[in-house]
Amino acid sequence: MATSKKEILLMNSDKHFNRLLEIIESVPSRKRGISIETLERDKNFRDVVMHLYEWHAMLERWYREGMDGDTPFMPAPGYKWRNIGLLNMRTWENYQEVTLNQAIKKLKLSHERVMDLIRSHTNEEIMTKKHYKWTKTSNLYSYFAANTSDHYVWAIKKCEGIAKSINGVEEEQVVK
Repeated sequence: MATSKKEILLMNSDKHFNRLLEIIESVPSRKRGISIETLERDKNFRDVVMHLYEWHAMLERWYREGMDGDTPFMPAPGYKWRNIGLLNMRTWENYQEVTLNQAIKKLKLSHERVMDLIRSHTNEEIMTKKHYKWTKTSNLYSYFAANTSDHYVWAIKKCEGIAKSINGVEEEQVVK
């Protein structure tokens, strides 16, 4: 029997999510909170993890409001897709006091909640465009994939760069 898009999404989401956690865990625990020097927004693992968490929370809000028959504000109240950078910067600012351990706990819980949402639908419900009024011309798959497996691929790249930078600093100090 062929594997459905839903099953592939679930498998890829879990695979990428676990890979992300492996990258973070590959750095010694005492160094996981180090921020790297970069002009980019995300300077440490916590920043990346909380970014993912916040996008899960937005997805959960869109889903809840949409399934209740409302039209959710997307991406968030007061923001349009064209100023997503401002929304992401606000998210970054809001979570500067969160520890990495707190961030990982939040992300693990939100990941499971989103995976449960995916599991609660049939492949047809996930893949059919306009199946739900709130998804407009799209399908649930595009929302779920963008906030799970696809977003995790982005996070993996970011965290690999952070880990490499942290480990590079460690190697530099050993050589001196």
